[in-house]
Amino acid sequence: MVQGRVWEEMEVKVPASEAWKLYGSLLLAKVVVEALPDRFSKVEGTAGPASYKEKYTVVDDERRVKEAELVRAVFGSGVYAYRVRGEVIEKEGKTEECVVRGTIEYELKEEAAANAALVSIEPLRALMQAAGDYLTKNYNTNV
Repeated sequence: MVQGRVWEEMEVKVPASEAWKLYGSLLLAKVVVEALPDRFSKVEGTAGPASYKEKYTVVDDERRVKEAELVRAVFGSGVYAYRVRGEVIEKEGKTEECVVRGTIEYELKEEAAANAALVSIEPLRALMQAAGDYLTKNYNTNV
């Protein structure tokens, strides 16, 4: 097996508790689909070749961690496992800011090792940016 990991971190100028209200809920999907309709969409019925189905394996409100495993995906042959994790981390000494970390972990069969180059953090980065923009726009510091 060939294993790999890619990640991205982004600072968001809202408290971690506020960011988790978005990241820890289904509202995240709605916000992202509305902000990035050219990249993300909800499909009902028979899905196309670029679609996937995910299963949430961890939603931890205390640690502010959410993990999903893609259970039906068309990423090309050889994909054994593909996991996505989102974390909201408090910034020490800065209660009005947090760090959001997105991680993709994957496992490929040996014969498909060349496909590791196809794993991209870009869609997750776009999701994180859209969520960060939403949080910054909608967070009221007077609350």
